[in-house]
Amino acid sequence: MIEILKNKNSATRLQVLIEIAASQPNIQQKEIAERIHISRQGISQYIEKLIKDGMVISDGRSRYTVTNKATNWILKNLRELDGYTSFIRKVVTSITTSAAIAEEDINKGQPVILVMENGILVAKSHPGPGAQGIAATDAKKGEDVGIANIEGIVPLDYGKVIILTVPTIEKDGSRNIDMDKLRSFTKEKILTGAIGIEALVTLKKAGIEPRYFYGVAEAAIEASYSGIPFIIVSTNDAVPDLIKNLKQENVAYDLVDISLNTENE
Repeated sequence: MIEILKNKNSATRLQVLIEIAASQPNIQQKEIAERIHISRQGISQYIEKLIKDGMVISDGRSRYTVTNKATNWILKNLRELDGYTSFIRKVVTSITTSAAIAEEDINKGQPVILVMENGILVAKSHPGPGAQGIAATDAKKGEDVGIANIEGIVPLDYGKVIILTVPTIEKDGSRNIDMDKLRSFTKEKILTGAIGIEALVTLKKAGIEPRYFYGVAEAAIEASYSGIPFIIVSTNDAVPDLIKNLKQENVAYDLVDISLNTENE
């Protein structure tokens, strides 16, 4: 779970900063205390610490403004919360009807459990871990089936992204690749994307047709949220932006250089 949800102090700091940012520069400690239900003494202590940490500037008793440092910290935590809520939407069920694939023949009104298999929601009639629900429709094995009255959480782990870096054309591109190393990562059937012409050609030389060439980062993030591992073969110059996107969405990744001439990188 992300730090802001595990640490009550950090969560309160975020609330205080947001309240100041929303009403700055004229905001009284009393108002903040009433809005987030904390004593005025407690708010005073938080603001004093925020000023000391360079996140709030005080220009009088009731005049406070947040600094750029605070703004960046707020945005970082909000991005993490957005990523986590996206994950929650996929694993926390609701009372609405959801579609799943029937693992076997299922009859309307039959109790089922829901599990995620290879990124796909599957309905099973036999007992086991997972969310529980009631089949809203009849379905044959392999058909889509509506599941209502869902309760519980679908067990799901994040899928890891493996980034295999290749040199740009200025450093010989696909001609400077350790193909054995590449194949060691791609020998299993894992979703694969390519970023850059050099990366695309590298995969094709290895006899691999990448499933994604456009929207690769987005596809990898979506796969991770569904518990599916993903390989991205990317040119070195595209890696910083790629990593930035993955970090913003709290997606775990490994970075591996597959070039032959690594001292030139």
